[in-house]
Amino acid sequence: MSSSRTPSSPAEEHAVTVVGLGPMGRALAGAFLAAGVRTTVWNRTPGRDRELVAAGAVSAASAEEAVAASPLTVVCLVNYDAGDAVLRQEAVTRALKGRTVVNLSADTPERARDTGAWADEHGIGYLDGAIMTPTPAIGTPDGVFLYSGPGALYREHRPVLDALAGTHTHLGEEVSRAAGYDIALLDIFWTSMAGYAHALAVARAEGITPTELAPFAQGIAAILPPLFQEWAEDVESGGYSGEASPLTSAVSTMTHIVHASEAHGIDAGVMRAVEGLSRRTVALGHGAEGFSRVVEVLGRR
Repeated sequence: MSSSRTPSSPAEEHAVTVVGLGPMGRALAGAFLAAGVRTTVWNRTPGRDRELVAAGAVSAASAEEAVAASPLTVVCLVNYDAGDAVLRQEAVTRALKGRTVVNLSADTPERARDTGAWADEHGIGYLDGAIMTPTPAIGTPDGVFLYSGPGALYREHRPVLDALAGTHTHLGEEVSRAAGYDIALLDIFWTSMAGYAHALAVARAEGITPTELAPFAQGIAAILPPLFQEWAEDVESGGYSGEASPLTSAVSTMTHIVHASEAHGIDAGVMRAVEGLSRRTVALGHGAEGFSRVVEVLGRR
């Protein structure tokens, strides 16, 4: 990244601009304000800043004015297309030169690398980031923030970012690492929630209410954390132990779920996909190994 930076006066050291005032952006701006950070806000749709302005935020008339108001701009928009539409306007890009952008919008690692290259080309400091907790956690100890990009830049702006409370982790110099973690962790979340939604549908078809199932579902969830660590070690070592539960046994239980679901007319597409992947792994000679072996099969072209 370019080392050409706009010097900050003491008054600017605890100042930030927030671009994007959806629910998460408003929560970020509110947390900065609550911590005493001078906060400038801007949103493409007018009117979303009223409560923030009442709490002490400065409302910028334009994106250019907003980014010029602070040495640090935090962007929180729906995706990088929305971010590009704002940041890559000629006047805004010019105003950002020598300043820093922390992009907390969600998108792919490829888009993070592209935006990092754009920022470097225009003399803009750039950190990519991800928020791994819901809006109510912002400004509390439960918030979790991930960042990647130049370590020196992260350390420089850490005092302001700390105003968001919670846990802040710098994952390394490669600018796309935060987005990589984000995609992988969201993968866990959404596939898990899809599984739970399917389980609720199957249980209800069998006369089991969601509230009756929920305590036992939580018991299943409690099994997962140690398995996450065990599987991580299996995949890194290539061990894929199936001593406790070989893949052939797992496939049998998957088949039961598919049959029970479809007997009630419930779409079993997700489980059929998992069953198919597992059978393919068995066919490749890995039936005695654990389910973690499918990681290698997934990566095959």
